[in-house]
Amino acid sequence: MIPLSLAEIAEVVGGRLHGTDGSPVVTGSVEFDTREVTGGGLFVALPGERVDGHDFAAQAVAAGAVGVLAAREVDGPAVVVPPVERRGGNAYVLSGDTEGHGAAVLAALAKLARHVTDRLAAEHGLVVVGVTGSSGKTSTKDLIAQVLSPMGPTVAPPGSFNNELGHPWTALRADADTRYLVLELSARGPGHIAHLCQVAPPSIGAVLNVGSAHLGEFGSRQGIAQAKGELVEALPESGVAVLNADDPLVAGMAPRTRAKVVLVGEHPRADVRAEDVVLDEQARAGFRLVTPKGEAQVRLGVHGPHQVGNALTAAAIALELGATPQEVADRLGQAQRVSAHRMAVTERADGVTVINDAYNANPESVRAALKSLAAMSRATTPARRSWAVLGAMAELGGDSVRAHDEIGRLAVRLDINKLVVVGPDARAMHQGAHLEGSWGEESVLVPDVAAAIELLRAEVRPGDVVLVKASNSYGLWRVAEALLEAGSK
Repeated sequence: MIPLSLAEIAEVVGGRLHGTDGSPVVTGSVEFDTREVTGGGLFVALPGERVDGHDFAAQAVAAGAVGVLAAREVDGPAVVVPPVERRGGNAYVLSGDTEGHGAAVLAALAKLARHVTDRLAAEHGLVVVGVTGSSGKTSTKDLIAQVLSPMGPTVAPPGSFNNELGHPWTALRADADTRYLVLELSARGPGHIAHLCQVAPPSIGAVLNVGSAHLGEFGSRQGIAQAKGELVEALPESGVAVLNADDPLVAGMAPRTRAKVVLVGEHPRADVRAEDVVLDEQARAGFRLVTPKGEAQVRLGVHGPHQVGNALTAAAIALELGATPQEVADRLGQAQRVSAHRMAVTERADGVTVINDAYNANPESVRAALKSLAAMSRATTPARRSWAVLGAMAELGGDSVRAHDEIGRLAVRLDINKLVVVGPDARAMHQGAHLEGSWGEESVLVPDVAAAIELLRAEVRPGDVVLVKASNSYGLWRVAEALLEAGSK
């Protein structure tokens, strides 16, 4: 963050000083975890289900924080912010926030982030890049950050820290040296993305796809498209909107923005497109990158055919910021998976390949993962035996049974050898597989993670390829880790 005194912060967020004359200057990072506080930092006091950050203010100050951003008076120097109306539209409600303290602190944090990013953009040329979509946001954010880093210091959030806390927290990691701030924008309802765009206004925005994630909250894919398009609506006339030409709902967002539109994809009308796509034995894509600035051959280091679209988005952004096609191709080839439990491909000593993609799941991402599994298993002669260990996809609302049924049927059509369905919430996958292919032992329904681990340890053979995927709340990453642990013994 840029250096600011507590008095300046109080003025920005509309708070009052407590236990200080306001002269101490924040020169360190902004943190909501006392374990991360360093000298010169600002501690953000947030309530949680079990503990309240306000109760740890003295501990944060002892660790080096010069002040606390709080909603009530605390034991230490603080900027105390006023209450705000609790909203369901543009604000996420924190668990345990019975008195509205969390909403007040988050609102203040957003104001502080906006002040800092506005100053950095005006005084130091900071470029804010926003990415949204139903799936692939985190992987694409990681690719963009890696492609832009050689062009200047780049800040991006860890993992999927993309909500009303993660967004301003990440923006406040930027300082006078930061050239690019790459942010991931999520939404659980209309207005969420528009609000995040107010926190750190992007000049470049990318929409990856419109799928079925959070269908329960939005009601339809058209409702999801309306929400995702809030990103391109927020862009300035001087900005750039990067849209997926292969997704009609995304390409249809072009009239909603004042910014320059760049289409990406494999569609012939895409401005930045991939041609002659091929996959290697680990489902890593190679393709010819075709752009208005020239062409280059790309060979990705990340796994899965779905990464082609993600890479094209990163390429288009870097090209707009001055990179050449060959520079983009070289950087994409060097880029690696950064965030955990996302298409993490590991081969055991006995040749078993484990694909840990268990961070999250929706119909589109599961289809992509199954296609990657099929491609990897068939890349050798003879083909390797394939296992799909799948748990439930959350937040699909009334569409849940149909969506799970379709995934089970797809596993049959892709000729996946073994389907292990984990937990009763995913039962429709098992049923769909049987109805599609009259499967017998090829599909197994197990009650929980422990049962899945027991089955796989007993039946996986050297050379098999095992995909593990589900929504994060089901904890299927433990299956992948157990398989890798077993292979190390």
